Amino acid sequence: MTMTVKLTPELEAGLRRYAAASGVAASVVIREAVRQYLVTAPAAQPSAFALGAGLFGRHAGPGDLASTRKAAVAEIWAEKRRASQAPPADNAVGQDNRGG
Repeated sequence: MTMTVKLTPELEAGLRRYAAASGVAASVVIREAVRQYLVTAPAAQPSAFALGAGLFGRHAGPGDLASTRKAAVAEIWAEKRRASQAPPADNAVGQDNRGG
């Protein structure tokens, strides 16, 4: 594979000097430098998609929630109101629930 790499004039001059002093082509020096970099560089961080891949599609809900969100929220609040107004099912009338 052929790639084009843009170097500063100073970096290019240093590369050419090193290659000439070593008796190898500049492309060999570049390949070896990239190879060493890849061996010592930290591993790339996984993407957000890769991190959440096990969670996507895991929880189901209504398919039209985006268009019916206000009605869904109203129903949730109505259910909470009904639950808070209902008398306790397992306590006898007149029994003290404070414990102790």
